[in-house]
Amino acid sequence: MKLEEKIIGVLMGGLSPEREVSLASGNAVLEALGRKGLNGIGIDVSNDIAFSLKKNKIDIAFIALHGVFGEDGSIQGLLEYSKIPYTGSGVLASALAYDKVKSKEILKFNKVPTADYQVLYREKGGRQERTFGFPVVVKPSNQGSSIGVSIVREEKEWGAALELAFIYSKEIMVEKFIEGKLLAIGMNGEQAMPIVHIRPKSGFYDYESKYTTGRTKYSCPAELGIEETQRCKDIAVQVYRSLRGNGMPRVDVILDSAGVPYVLEMNTVPGLTPTSLLPMAAKQSGLEFDDLVVEILKSANLDYEG
Repeated sequence: MKLEEKIIGVLMGGLSPEREVSLASGNAVLEALGRKGLNGIGIDVSNDIAFSLKKNKIDIAFIALHGVFGEDGSIQGLLEYSKIPYTGSGVLASALAYDKVKSKEILKFNKVPTADYQVLYREKGGRQERTFGFPVVVKPSNQGSSIGVSIVREEKEWGAALELAFIYSKEIMVEKFIEGKLLAIGMNGEQAMPIVHIRPKSGFYDYESKYTTGRTKYSCPAELGIEETQRCKDIAVQVYRSLRGNGMPRVDVILDSAGVPYVLEMNTVPGLTPTSLLPMAAKQSGLEFDDLVVEILKSANLDYEG
């Protein structure tokens, strides 16, 4: 069956705090499919998603879900059971990349540069000591879009940062702050796209900086030296392989003054909103938004075939 003959279910919305971003991504994908003459239907994912999948009889799932239940392997597992090919990474890769602690462990094992860190647990409360000095980044182990993330530069900010992060996760990561250029590297399979340099006006790439037009300046391609560019792209490929990526994820790094690209994470379902980074990189590589959506769709498969 040709792509033009398939029913494409665009899974969006969901149950996470990133619901609104997901709806924006999903609707942008739906519009692109329409312009390409493809048969796309929007599915707002809720607790009855298994029923919705059966009712709509889709042939392919385009995952535009962000956050918990969308990027963590949950929806991927359900689609595996339903034998519905889906975009993005598989069950294992999604779960590993979404869990910041587990992905850190894998990156460290594979000798990928990443900031020093420690893990704190909600049930241990104030009995945990910080292992390195300020500044640090405090983040929940399983949230996206910078939700629950704080940069802590002095002691008086420490308690509030922990309290905020523990709202979203019982396990949080405290990471040594790395000063440098914040870069996003979109992947097309194992091929790195042009690099995006992110410069938030507030100095912190938080939720508002990500999704409010004019709050952040972007440069693509990033103004880097040839060696720096290649080093960042090589690291992105290494991350993609280490975490078993598929399709078009995005690898985020901070390039420090010594030219070392410290990896922050691999985002398996990058945003597809008007201010999103993957479409920016794709356009620079000659891939317009509608064509990007189709390319992502072509990468859809089942992780556990058989």
